[in-house]
Amino acid sequence: MRENSRVLANVLLLAFGIIFLGSCKRQVVYNQFQSIEDNRWHKDSLIHFTIPSQDTIQKNNIYLTLRNNKEYEFSNLFLIVGIRFPNNYQIVDTLEYEMTTPEGRFLGTGISDVKENKLEYKTNVTFSQMGDYDLTVQQAMRKTREVDGLEYLNGITDVGVQIEKAD
Repeated sequence: MRENSRVLANVLLLAFGIIFLGSCKRQVVYNQFQSIEDNRWHKDSLIHFTIPSQDTIQKNNIYLTLRNNKEYEFSNLFLIVGIRFPNNYQIVDTLEYEMTTPEGRFLGTGISDVKENKLEYKTNVTFSQMGDYDLTVQQAMRKTREVDGLEYLNGITDVGVQIEKAD
């Protein structure tokens, strides 16, 4: 009987822990990835995401999620990100993100050769118009002292967009 009580107590503790951890997680309203063919991202390749707007009041945080492997040879990453609104208004941003520590170790999560980086793009954004928003991501890397961008950026395996409800 005593062992049954201990098992029941452990089960209840585990259940409360799961509920507690689940309640702390931000609510993800959109999460999509697209794989990069052969892990070689062409400079003219635009990665497209179609984001439907269903809530025109809720504030959201937008993250770019990138996965890279050990073939990625840079400490940073330049991206050109555009958002086209349902009324065809467009904004375009050029962004830079750190990809390694000063010692050259890849940032991000993952225990294998692939690391995942969740990169903040925009915070407290409302999708104020009903309809689809088209978000595009393009790599804009170049080598030092070279004018032309890299034709192919090696080592990026996947590009994603994640949108969470803001607090």
